[in-house]
Amino acid sequence: MSGDPRTVVRKFLARPQHEGVGAVVRRSIGRFELKYFDPFLVLDEFSLTAPAGFPDHPHRGFETVTYMLQGSVTHEDFEGHKGTIGVGDLQWMTAGRGIVHSEMPASHGTQKGLQLWINLSSRHKMIEPRYQEMASTNIAEANEDGVTVRIIAGESLGIQSPIYTRTPTMFLDFTLEPGAQMQQPVPESWNAFVYILEGEGVFGKSRSSSTTAHHLLLLGPGDRLMAWNRSSKMLRFILVGGEPIGQPVVQWGPFVMNTQEEIDQTIQDFENFENGFEKARFWRSEATQDH
Repeated sequence: MSGDPRTVVRKFLARPQHEGVGAVVRRSIGRFELKYFDPFLVLDEFSLTAPAGFPDHPHRGFETVTYMLQGSVTHEDFEGHKGTIGVGDLQWMTAGRGIVHSEMPASHGTQKGLQLWINLSSRHKMIEPRYQEMASTNIAEANEDGVTVRIIAGESLGIQSPIYTRTPTMFLDFTLEPGAQMQQPVPESWNAFVYILEGEGVFGKSRSSSTTAHHLLLLGPGDRLMAWNRSSKMLRFILVGGEPIGQPVVQWGPFVMNTQEEIDQTIQDFENFENGFEKARFWRSEATQDH
C-alpha cells in the first residue's frame, strides 16, 4: 500500500447514560463533544434488562444498524415486520421516509449490543423503509495469523458482505489474539473510527500507547488502519468507515433532515399520521400492549 496508515486524532471514553425506558447506553458519537462524524449520527453500546427497552418510537431520514453482542432483542414495526435478533445477528434498517417501531429485550438477563445511526443523503431521506437482516451464522468470517474478522458491511481479507449500504459504509468486527496485528484498507476519502469492545490495543502507530474498552478512536487521513494486541488478553473492536455526505444536518430527536423546515414538516407528518406515518395512527407494538 502506497499511502499512509491512519492515526488516532481524537479519543473519547463512552460513559454510561440512561436512555429509553431503563436502558443504559454508552454513547460515543451523537453526544455533546461529538455531535456528528459524517455520515455517522450516533453510536451507542446499549445494555437492556427487562422490563427496560425502547418502546414505540419513530425515525425518519437515516438508517439504524443494530448488532447484538449478548442476549436478544425483539423488534416490531407498524408495517407488521417483527423479529428477534440474537447474539451476533445484524439488523440494517433504512427508516427512510418513516417508521415507527419498538426494540425490547427478548430474553432474561442483560441484552447488549451496538446501534449505529448512518445518515442518508437528501435524495434518499424520503425513500421507502426497508430491512436487511442477517443471522450470525450467515455473517462471513475470515481468519489470518491470529486475527478474526466478521464482515458485517464492506470487504476484508477478500470477502465482501452482501449487505447493501445506501451511504457507502464498511463495518468490520475484529478479534485479535495476544500478539496479533492487523492492517485493513480504508478508502482514503472516507471518515473512519474504531470502537473497542473488550481488551486493549494499540492503533495507528506501533509506538502509540494502548487504549482500553469503551473508547472511541477517530482516525485521521490515510488508506488503512493498523492495530496491535500487545496484551495477554483478547482484543475485540469494530472498525467503521463511511463516505461523507457533506450536507447540512438538522436533527430533532429521532428525525434527521437537511433543514429546519423539513424537521417542522416531519413533526407535522408524524402528529397528523401522513406522508409515511399513516400506519402509526392505530398501531401499537405487542410489547407495549403487554405492559
